[in-house]
Amino acid sequence: MFDFLVFIGRFQPFHIGHAKVLKQALAQSAEVIVLIGSARQPRNTRNPFSFAERKAMILASLSPDEAARVHCQPLNDCLYNDALWVKSVQEAVQVVVRQQNSTKQAKIGLIGHQKDQSSYYLKLFPQWQSVDVDNHFALSATPLRDNYLLGAMPNNELLPLGTQQFLAEFMANEQYQHLQAEALFIQQYKQAWDKAPYPPVFVTVDAVVVQAGHILLVERKARPGKGLFALPGGFVDQGETLIAACIRELREETRLKVPEPVLHGSLKAQQVFDEPNRSARGRTITHAFKFELNPDSGLPKVKGGDDAKSAFWLPLSQLEPEQLFEDHYHIINAMTGV
Repeated sequence: MFDFLVFIGRFQPFHIGHAKVLKQALAQSAEVIVLIGSARQPRNTRNPFSFAERKAMILASLSPDEAARVHCQPLNDCLYNDALWVKSVQEAVQVVVRQQNSTKQAKIGLIGHQKDQSSYYLKLFPQWQSVDVDNHFALSATPLRDNYLLGAMPNNELLPLGTQQFLAEFMANEQYQHLQAEALFIQQYKQAWDKAPYPPVFVTVDAVVVQAGHILLVERKARPGKGLFALPGGFVDQGETLIAACIRELREETRLKVPEPVLHGSLKAQQVFDEPNRSARGRTITHAFKFELNPDSGLPKVKGGDDAKSAFWLPLSQLEPEQLFEDHYHIINAMTGV
């Protein structure tokens, strides 16, 4: 028996496979800490449900006595910083341990199953005993979520009652309509590549332009991510270098009136970002370039163009992950250190 078992997942949505693991955790531990990942991502086809909504699905699958022993905590993504993510997990667990068990050394374990390469996190916590469980019917939330967003309710046998009720009600609101339009767009986008001899790998560029504690962003005008904030950037054209593509996209989307030699002189860093699920459109590897403009004058005027509804300077202190497209919040963190 454990004092605490930790169960980490995204639960998009919470299905009976998750429920089976949670029941096993409750049978082996006095308390269960459920860390709900991607807690502050914007609503998109991979993360359609908020932390609060997923917490409600989880607790609705339990009896009142069981729910009293389950502690749901938000867990933010740290896509390009494993050490920071491990630290976040440890801190979230300690918050609950201190609240529930302040008088003795708690016995803590980590419960989960070796689903695929994404389950490598089970090995990142050697201080906690690992409890491996079976993957119930090899069930995955991804096809359930994808079919649901395209208009098909999942088989009720695969969902706890609370999840069934939530999904039925969520289908009737405006947020679902937006997500469904996004899912249809992505489906059509991928179908255009169906006849390619190999699954395509796209190459993009992103400009991380900072000046005087501000970052240059655009508001996306089209799907995917319509209305979200994003770094200026886009796809690399045939016959151009990565840096040429970055400067072209930067100018097209922001009308930034900084001479090209000044931009080249302001280039301070570049980095590749290749998290496999970073883009819903398919495997997309982006090359980000960081430009630091001298703070010896006011912020240059910008104006949205091409794929951008608007362009603007935002104080770095006001960045919110819920507002940013794909992994752009994490790219900014990695490139600026904020």
